[in-house]
Amino acid sequence: MTETATPAMTGPPVALTHRRVLIIIGALVLGMFLAALDQTVVSTALPTIVGDLHGASHLTWVVTAYLLASTVSTPLWGKLGDQYGRKVFFQAAIVIFLIGSALSGLSHSMLELIVFRSLQGLGAGGLMVGAQTIVGDVVSPRDRGRYMGLFMAMFGVTTVIGPLVGGVIIHYLSWRWIFYINIPIGAVALAVTAVALPGALSKVHRVIDYLGTALLASSATALVLFTSLGGVSYPWNSPFVIGLGVVGVVLAILFLLAERRAKEPVIPLALFSNKVFSAAGAIGFVVGFAMFGALTFLPLFLQDVKGVSPIESGVRLFPMMGGLLVASIGSGLLVSRWGRYKVFPVVGTALITIGLYLMSRVGISTGAWTMSAYMAIFGFGLGLVMQVLVVAVQNAVPYEELGTATSGTTFFRMIGGSFGTAVFGAIYGNLVVSNVLHALHVTKAPTGFSLNADNPAAIKSLPPVIRAGVQSGIAHSVQTVFLIGVPIAFVAFLLSWLLPEIELRKSIRTVEPAEGFGVPEPRSSLDEVQLILERAASRENRRELYETLAARAGLDLDPRACWTLYRLADRPGCTVESVAARLKVDPERLQAGFDSLEAGGMIVRDESSDGCTLTLTPAGHEGIEKLTAARRDSMTDLLEGWDPEAHPEVIDMVKHLAKELLADDDKLLADARAAAHA
Repeated sequence: MTETATPAMTGPPVALTHRRVLIIIGALVLGMFLAALDQTVVSTALPTIVGDLHGASHLTWVVTAYLLASTVSTPLWGKLGDQYGRKVFFQAAIVIFLIGSALSGLSHSMLELIVFRSLQGLGAGGLMVGAQTIVGDVVSPRDRGRYMGLFMAMFGVTTVIGPLVGGVIIHYLSWRWIFYINIPIGAVALAVTAVALPGALSKVHRVIDYLGTALLASSATALVLFTSLGGVSYPWNSPFVIGLGVVGVVLAILFLLAERRAKEPVIPLALFSNKVFSAAGAIGFVVGFAMFGALTFLPLFLQDVKGVSPIESGVRLFPMMGGLLVASIGSGLLVSRWGRYKVFPVVGTALITIGLYLMSRVGISTGAWTMSAYMAIFGFGLGLVMQVLVVAVQNAVPYEELGTATSGTTFFRMIGGSFGTAVFGAIYGNLVVSNVLHALHVTKAPTGFSLNADNPAAIKSLPPVIRAGVQSGIAHSVQTVFLIGVPIAFVAFLLSWLLPEIELRKSIRTVEPAEGFGVPEPRSSLDEVQLILERAASRENRRELYETLAARAGLDLDPRACWTLYRLADRPGCTVESVAARLKVDPERLQAGFDSLEAGGMIVRDESSDGCTLTLTPAGHEGIEKLTAARRDSMTDLLEGWDPEAHPEVIDMVKHLAKELLADDDKLLADARAAAHA
């Protein structure tokens, strides 16, 4: 089953002033910032939340509920926004997120917090999708790639600083302010989008797979509940736990059947016949599994066992998160330069496996520098894998499957994170009480003490002998969690050897990857191709580009003359003075470009009382057509391997984009101003 191509990003942007665009972009960044930050900000607060709400056995669900809701709802948000209007659904996502944040902060039990975190995650899915899709409606094609890169960079930074931000809020305020702080920031984003964002954004007809989305969400929820509640809240052989497992499997089967019949399925089953996609999906699942599991239990270990403050625990996670960010960006750059990608998942999964094993050896006496080294190894391994999997998949699939394959790769990583936190939480919940009692050499907890109700501060206040036993039991439980993760990561290492290495397409090598920290953004294949071309355009050297285009078009024009030719095409009958006024330069400084065009017979000057009017000649119009064709051909060359000639919508998009990119080229404005001051 192939997806229906929908030109969601190909329409021209709404005409807005530069100042208004910047205001809108600021609001979109705020929305995505909130959604991305809340994936990791609670990690350092979990030990305190557990103590306040008496829910140690369900601590991982504070993370899992958010990840699961945001990941599963993402495709639905994207298609609803495309079909019915992106502004209203982005604002609805903000409102849902803020309601979820307020209710999470007001929670008085773990069950309430988990439910409200799910609501918050539902809104977060819409925030991340809406921010990325609206960019295409309000900025020019040349700037879209740059702004998308900004969003991805911001996503990466929030992933790194999230634990530290959570620690700071816990230290100076309370865990409830982790959620309350979203309200004023989100309110600003809501107000700005209401006032500044146009209502008439582009709409695209989409077939929405409601049944598939509902079945996927229900199946994933049932299976995650099965793994997290079994053996902790209920015995494994209890009817409730068995029922959850059966329901999860049955719904998964029904989901597969529904996807076979869906016109635009959430995950086209034909993708799994592609070995690269299948291997990348499996590896990504394990990577997410390990990443979010570690993010949940490392702060717990640092605060409960090592006795550090929430702020310090956030700082101590920097080696892991910083290693992840550096390796992710670096691997993307190296793949573009070398043209090879398989080595990175192989090395990355090996480092993840080694890192988990080393972290399973940490104890009360482990030094801070030693732990930092272990976490850096683990984080660096994660970074080597995350970015490259998207590259491998985009390089391997045909055009028809490009959009769903790209989002599917990220989807599996996020679903893996949901399962990872749940499974690790179930393992921890099964072990921690018995391990603490064993360390204390007792059969029941001391009077007045409960692991389900005591936070790090309470553990510090225990008598030294009891405190040492509690810390030893918690440490042993966390060690076991990481040790069980070792064979799981090793499976990913074995899978990485099965990842086929295919020669990189020109488009993949030209554009550095920017999806390493992304969420499953439901772009169509046409959207993905356009985004690749826009990213490539944002990195071009303008003078070299115009020289190349002129040579390719057979025109004897310098870069300034080529650029000037397009300015006249946009403004027929303009004067030298009006062009100079727009550029804010002395008209004399532009004469060289006009003289070159006049000498080539492409413009004629008409002196009048109103000034010198410039008019394009037939040769000028022909020159524009030749430059546009040369630009179109250069862009089509980048799509080698995707056979754009077989897809009329791709050719139409390339033609439209080629004209827009040449007409909307303000890069040479800087050259003109520089010449004016020379």
